[in-house]
Order: sequence, then C-alpha cells, then structure tokens
Amino acid sequence: MSNTKVGSAATQQGVIRKNQIAILGVFGPKDALRALVRTSNGRVKQIERGDHVASGEVVAIDDKGIILRQRGRTKRIDIAGS
Repeated sequence: MSNTKVGSAATQQGVIRKNQIAILGVFGPKDALRALVRTSNGRVKQIERGDHVASGEVVAIDDKGIILRQRGRTKRIDIAGS
C-alpha cells in the first residue's frame, strides 16, 4: 500500500475506529514483513510475526494486513481503508 493511501485512510472520518485495532500499513522485505498498528487504546506500534496484540498472537503478516490467533481462532485484520 502506498504512503498516499495510508495517509488518506488515516485522515478520513470513520475509517479507523477509535476502540479497535487498526492496521495502518505493512513494510519490510517479503520474508520479514512488519506492520504498523494503532491499538484500541490509541497507541501506535510496530509489530512482527510472533508479537501479541489485541489479546492475540500475530501468526502472519502479508501485503493486505495481519492474521491473529485469538482463543484458538484465526482472524484477519486488513489495512485500514483498503
């Protein structure tokens, strides 16, 4: 996702919900992607596979977002505004 799209999504009303995790972007080499996320409490942090966020473990990151394992279930969270 381009910086323009990320910037556009981050500044539009209603694209990023304040009380939920939001993926702002994905970056890095294909074999070691990282994601920039906004947590439900408003903090922005960089995550990678194996990190814990939103009560779940990041099991994968691809060019569309992240996949979390929460309570034995997997959940995809796509980049905000995509």
